[in-house]
Amino acid sequence: MSAPSRSGRTVVVSEEIAQGIEARIRPSGFGSVDAFVEFVLARLLEDSGEVPFSEEAERRLKEQLRSLGYID
Repeated sequence: MSAPSRSGRTVVVSEEIAQGIEARIRPSGFGSVDAFVEFVLARLLEDSGEVPFSEEAERRLKEQLRSLGYID
């Protein structure tokens, strides 16, 4: 991903995910992977406060993040 044009944080995603995003944004109005990811995350934060994952989905996600070394 390219460097953000304004101050912010860096988020690292796998090359596979980055390539998938690049393929998805080609026909869209998004100029970069960064712009798309920021848009998607902003929409998630606009959610009405409902939990976006079931308890089971959250458990599986945490297991995946743990196996990748992102969380203890």
